[in-house]
Order: sequence, then C-alpha cells, then structure tokens
Amino acid sequence: MSTARLRATERGDRLRLEGQVDFTTARSLWREGTALLSGDGGVTIDLAGVTRADSAGVALLIHWTRQQRDLGGRIEFANIPDQMLALARVSGVDTVLPLADD
Repeated sequence: MSTARLRATERGDRLRLEGQVDFTTARSLWREGTALLSGDGGVTIDLAGVTRADSAGVALLIHWTRQQRDLGGRIEFANIPDQMLALARVSGVDTVLPLADD
C-alpha cells in the first residue's frame, strides 16, 4: 500500500508533500489539504518529497489551487517532480499550476 502525507513545516507559510501521490492516496491528501489550507495569505507546497505521482496527483494540485483561491489566498508549488510536470503538460493544465521561483 502506498503512503503519502501533507505536513506543516516550521515555516508557517510552507507545507511539505511526501510519498506517492496517486489514486490510492489522493482522497486522504484531499482531506489533509482541506484541513491545512485556510486561505489566509499565501502558502507554498514543497513537493521535493514526492516519490511517485500520477494524474490523480496533478488533479489534487489543481484542486488545492482552486480551494486556496476560493478562500482568498495564494498558493505556489515548489520542486514539482518532472513526472508531474509532464503529466500536467500532456493534459494541458500546466499553465494553471502556480510554480514557485525557488
């Protein structure tokens, strides 16, 4: 069974996504994101710890982008794995993912 988690870091404006982000973990990550994303200001989600991802992972990032925007906040994704970027490009949704400069 694959595992993944979204956790807060010592920086209040940064979260870290770790593990396999796929169809088996997307539902629990969806709930974790709903609990952690408040719309207050901006947040960066660091994906350096993602070991594997599929289209459900890309859909999850799009959902979090929409959720944060609807709550009045900003979101950026840092260190998106090449695999996720390739899936987003093939799907034509890469332009809706706000990428961090770092």
